[in-house]
Amino acid sequence: MVDYSWPPMNKRRVIGQRLNRLDGPAKSSGKAKYPTDVQRPGLLHAVILSSPHAHARVRSIDISAAQAMPGVEDIRVMSPAGTEIQWAGAEVAAIAARTEEIARDAARAIKVDYEVLPHLVKEDDLARAGNRAKAAGEQVTGDPDTVFRESGVVVHEGSYSIPVITHCCLEPHGSTIEYKGEKVEMWPSTQNVSGIGGDLARSLNIPVTNVSVHMDYMGGGFGSKFPADRWGTEGANMSKKTGKAVKLYLDRRQELTIGGVRPSAFAKVKIAARRDGTIVAWQSESWATGGVGGGGMPPIPYVFTNIPNKRLNHSAVSLNAGGARAWRAPNHAQACALTATAMEDLAAKLNMDSLEFMLKNANLTLRPETYRAQLQKAAELIEWKKYAHQRGDKTAGHIKQGLGIGFSTWGGAGHASNCRANIHPDGSVEVELGSQDIGTATRTAIAMVAAETLGIPVEQVKVKIGENSYPASGASGGSTTIGGVSSSTRKAAMNALDKLMDVVAASLNVPKDNLEAVDQRIQVKGNPDKAMTFKAACQKLGVKSISEMGTNDPKNPGGLNSQGASGVQMAHVSVDIETGVVRMNKFVAVQDCGLVVNPKTAESQVYGACIMNICAGLMEERVMDQITGRVLNADMEFYKLAGIKDIGEIVVHMDITPEHDRKGIIGLGEPPAIAGPAAISNAVANAIGVRVPGLPMTPERVLKALYGERSLA
Repeated sequence: MVDYSWPPMNKRRVIGQRLNRLDGPAKSSGKAKYPTDVQRPGLLHAVILSSPHAHARVRSIDISAAQAMPGVEDIRVMSPAGTEIQWAGAEVAAIAARTEEIARDAARAIKVDYEVLPHLVKEDDLARAGNRAKAAGEQVTGDPDTVFRESGVVVHEGSYSIPVITHCCLEPHGSTIEYKGEKVEMWPSTQNVSGIGGDLARSLNIPVTNVSVHMDYMGGGFGSKFPADRWGTEGANMSKKTGKAVKLYLDRRQELTIGGVRPSAFAKVKIAARRDGTIVAWQSESWATGGVGGGGMPPIPYVFTNIPNKRLNHSAVSLNAGGARAWRAPNHAQACALTATAMEDLAAKLNMDSLEFMLKNANLTLRPETYRAQLQKAAELIEWKKYAHQRGDKTAGHIKQGLGIGFSTWGGAGHASNCRANIHPDGSVEVELGSQDIGTATRTAIAMVAAETLGIPVEQVKVKIGENSYPASGASGGSTTIGGVSSSTRKAAMNALDKLMDVVAASLNVPKDNLEAVDQRIQVKGNPDKAMTFKAACQKLGVKSISEMGTNDPKNPGGLNSQGASGVQMAHVSVDIETGVVRMNKFVAVQDCGLVVNPKTAESQVYGACIMNICAGLMEERVMDQITGRVLNADMEFYKLAGIKDIGEIVVHMDITPEHDRKGIIGLGEPPAIAGPAAISNAVANAIGVRVPGLPMTPERVLKALYGERSLA
């Protein structure tokens, strides 16, 4: 029976090495072709006509003038008369033309008569939401009322919020689609190569086998790019009618309006601790929105889940705004922002150092020793003892410094994945998976696992992904990809190697179980003198190749992957109390994730998440106008993201230890994208002496917290 288990840390030749991404040269040189780069013969360019109203009913739509324009090939009405529009930016029609300019001119020529209806696009006031708010029902643990009344406890009450933000993918949502008879070729920007073809097929009512999906690279998704979407369906319909390929991608305004958002979260929190700092009770009334569908309930109190006495009430608020999609750790960043800020405020009320407070209450988490070790390591890296002070920097001058803490947890188990490993007589190796590399170095990790298993260099492995004709593999979501593809690749490569060992064992006249693949040889275990090169072994296959499958079953991963990642992040900021400007000095992330295939690319994932955290902590938010019902900053001028001068020094520490390694592979995409906004908010409060209740920490909010509304007069 084949042993699929990972080799011990001290015997690995490839796994654990800091290797560069295999696709790095192609991407950095511009040779890598993304879906938006696809050019087909006779390609038509399509655009979406969007509703200008947040809530309206379509009375009539007249496309005759647009149809008559030279160069217009097809128009699809997506919201016919009688349709109730639920958000500004909703799709009304799709236009395909010979050039994008013609298509946009035609969109402007379409006449739509709307009956404008009342709308609500702001959720900061739960009372104002009225019947738009749907309560989830109260959850009570223990006896919080009695504990809050006890004389020996210190109680803090506060209000906290984190806004809606968008995915802001560099490459927008969309695809190029070409009908060829009954067959459909699709080049989408997707996180779901194996699944998106089936989604499109269902909407077109054709067999899934008729849809071929191709995607070598994609420009960001962060949880928002799984389905074919309405624009994919209409692009296919226009291609079928015209007989030409149709390229339909959202423009930037549409991308930031209807391409998906991370829901907001608001909460009124009451939290109590004994005078020694032990947290004993939590009460919260929270609400959230991601659009018409409302918003999910943040899992609060976050990480510190074993607080003995709790009362939770949550409402989902429906707004006339573009809907929510998964955003790198759904609901977790919101939960951390609501929890860590309230805890830090309670620590300040107790006159306790927030690090001491978190360490004291680590036993309320599910992994106390892990969090204690991570808190201490992060404190060492950010020089907590050097910069720590009680709330409010008392040094002279208008620049105040502060430290803050955030924490995270995530699952990250591997998804269902199938892999085919091929060993050819010339010694070449291919691994094939219907997976995708969404920028996380999945392609590189697959090659490293195959190379480790077969005892050959990474350069000898050809990774074939990005096609739904390859064995099906799961969508990249929930940090499940690395566990799924690594495990299926390991099994496929081991199964193929086992077949090769049959041939070598006969040639060397030794039992197959006595052989190992290492350093480009198949040798007797521990005896390199009795061996043959990998290439020589392959030549003994004659004209036949070996092709073997491997599967990762999420319900039975066989120890190759598991779940449960924890992390701590700390921020050191400077705040100018005259201007309200917050500057990042240093940002530290300590993260565990089980067995690490490639420390370099794993750290890169965390660096990217830290930058996203800084964006969300300092500047990123969707701004809605209640009067017009529109997104006011649906462009890259006013939807602010951090630049290189905004991020300060970022320090990443991975918990790569035998203890964590033994858990197998755990996904890393989500965990480091959670704690940062809370850490930044806490650092600002520590610096200026007052809580800025809502994220992000913009100059306006900082000045309001310091001086009230008069500061902006």
